Amino acid sequence: MTIFEAFHKPGGVLVYGIPEFRLPKDIVAQEVHFLERQGVKVECNAVVGRTVSLDELFEQGFDAIYVGVGAGLPRFMNIPGENLVGILSANEYLTRANLMKAYKYPEVDTPIPKGKNVVVLGAGNVAMDSARTAMRLGADSVKIVYRRSRDEMPARKAEIHHAEEEGIELFLLTNPTKYLGDENGRLVGMECLRMELGEPDDSGRRRPVAIVGSEFTVDCDLCIVAVGSGANPLLTSETPDMKLNKWGNVVTDPSTGKTTKKAVWAGGDIVTGAATVILAMGAGRDAANSIHDYLTLGW
Repeated sequence: MTIFEAFHKPGGVLVYGIPEFRLPKDIVAQEVHFLERQGVKVECNAVVGRTVSLDELFEQGFDAIYVGVGAGLPRFMNIPGENLVGILSANEYLTRANLMKAYKYPEVDTPIPKGKNVVVLGAGNVAMDSARTAMRLGADSVKIVYRRSRDEMPARKAEIHHAEEEGIELFLLTNPTKYLGDENGRLVGMECLRMELGEPDDSGRRRPVAIVGSEFTVDCDLCIVAVGSGANPLLTSETPDMKLNKWGNVVTDPSTGKTTKKAVWAGGDIVTGAATVILAMGAGRDAANSIHDYLTLGW
């Protein structure tokens, strides 16, 4: 995943870890080029926490660091057969398809699996994106498998509607229990259980309960797992003096973005968990104001 760390020092701001941009018409590239014109230097192909640590950046002369590494750690179901060929995280699938332009393969170097019978696990906006991408890449059928009912689906209603318009099937109140493979270790199907809704859980949604004896099999040759993501651990695991919560997110002052490590701020999904772009933008602005105060007045 893209990693952004912005550092202030005399001469401007340095942003580490942004992949190299080649398409000037790309919206994100336009934003990057605008920042470059303001004096920001972009350091490509750097993984902060692996190629360089935060302390090493301070040693290089940087005065302040902003961490915005996001929640880029894919989550899986942890069910038997998960290592079969044909099971991908939505992160990888959509990165290949969109950022790396795999839909143009072999004109580009990045391939992407194009299943005929595709299953997407999850019911959020990322799941809808994955399902519609799979359909547009030539799948004969695409099924969204979700353990709750339509009312509990977290995706926007418009996303669900558009997915159904494109022929995506909704397999609701269905929970996968096992992946099935052939003699070559390739995915050929998935065992599922039918569910019913019980009492609400901590999230306020009714808890799905398995119906005993309701096992059935779904044929599939590609499964895209879109059940959420966790905190990107590459940087945080190498920064022991920066406090994390039980989910691995960085603990910050909610009004300033200050972390427990001096001269380090954080914001976005690495703090809140997977959320919205607008919240991340707001966090960045709050942190920028706080960084300005720090550089002017001190910590």
